[in-house]
Amino acid sequence: MVGLERGTIELVSDRREWVEAYEAEVDRLHSLLGDRVIEFDHVGSTAVEGRTAKPIVDVCGLVESLDAARELIPILEDHGYEHRPTDDVDDRVFLANGPRSRRTHHLSLTTPNSDTHREQLAFRDYLRANPDVATEYEELKRELAERYPNDRARYTEEKSAFVGSALERAPDQ
Repeated sequence: MVGLERGTIELVSDRREWVEAYEAEVDRLHSLLGDRVIEFDHVGSTAVEGRTAKPIVDVCGLVESLDAARELIPILEDHGYEHRPTDDVDDRVFLANGPRSRRTHHLSLTTPNSDTHREQLAFRDYLRANPDVATEYEELKRELAERYPNDRARYTEEKSAFVGSALERAPDQ
């Protein structure tokens, strides 16, 4: 299953279809955007094999500039994405795909070596390389999902200290 209602938290066991959903969406994005995106990366918990995650596939797309990213918003909105301009991360353009009742993908458009790009890859790679840390993170997410099933902002806020600590230990930071 890929997709979750906006604002809700539900964790599910690792699914092969997450990789397939990432690959299919990247193919679709390439056909829509051509070479205006330099490369794509599968990030977030669905990119860490064997782990529980929200069933929303996170994609990081690299562009030449944030202005170039903003130019892509109308194309992406015409093809099912919703721009989230209130996102509080200032080095990316953030969009969500799918209706609010079933978000399937989150897309971060950012520049190479931006904080967003470096942190998303470093955190993913750190979890992949450190199964014990990935297990701790999974346990924290389960606890927070039980506590805040309908409060995505609080769920995310409560994870931030763990993510920050992991990023401090990640070799690519």
